[in-house]
Amino acid sequence: MSLRIVVCAKYVPDAIGDRHFTEDLTVDRDDVDGLLSELDEYAVEQALRIKETADAEITVVTVGPEDAGEALRKALSMGADKAIHVADDDLRGTDVMGTSLVLAKAVEKAGYDLVICGMASTDGTMGVLPALLAERLGVAQATLLSEMSVEGGVVNGRRDGDAASERLRASLPAVVSVTDQSGEARYPSFKGIMAAKKKPVTSWDLSDLDIGAEAVGLEGAWTTVASAAECPARPVGTVVKDEGEGSKHLAAFLAERTFV
Repeated sequence: MSLRIVVCAKYVPDAIGDRHFTEDLTVDRDDVDGLLSELDEYAVEQALRIKETADAEITVVTVGPEDAGEALRKALSMGADKAIHVADDDLRGTDVMGTSLVLAKAVEKAGYDLVICGMASTDGTMGVLPALLAERLGVAQATLLSEMSVEGGVVNGRRDGDAASERLRASLPAVVSVTDQSGEARYPSFKGIMAAKKKPVTSWDLSDLDIGAEAVGLEGAWTTVASAAECPARPVGTVVKDEGEGSKHLAAFLAERTFV
């Protein structure tokens, strides 16, 4: 039987885009382009590396609006086998607690042996979803791995800290998260991009997962954004004209700000 790997992928606003909030202090996703969270690309990469050495099937799952399908297509073009998109109007404003509930239900319904997540999303950057997901599934967790492998029904990994590294082992089924040091994510090939168009993408809503609307969205959120403000405009920089003494002006500028 093939090893069933599920990768959790998040569709996030482009970090270099001009992002804004709506009146209810949720991100205005219609006002900025989105993409697959860069840190989740490392999770897809690790799943693909396992598949290169073992009989495995990779399913990518995302929770988000219609546009979140773009994150799935990126993962499929990298080499994942199929995808699941959980989309529902009542999901708008869902926090990490609600998202972990939806993902747990989706992962259980899809069937799994190993769930791989990125270390954090590039928008919320909380980094707690893998632990919450493992708790909801009732399985072992091995998080923040910079190296991982699977053999004989056991996942092995290395977690690097500031002063030391740890070796971790967990019996499957399990949830792991990998860092951006786990291995550079591959670029989709033209062949992979074309093949992704034919790969199956299943769509589920809350009713398919037996989740009530009151458990998700702004109503079911455990956290609240109290206020938000625009970033201050960047001040105009100092222009130094070089008329023979530009280096002196530059040195004085740096010395004034204690850079030298």
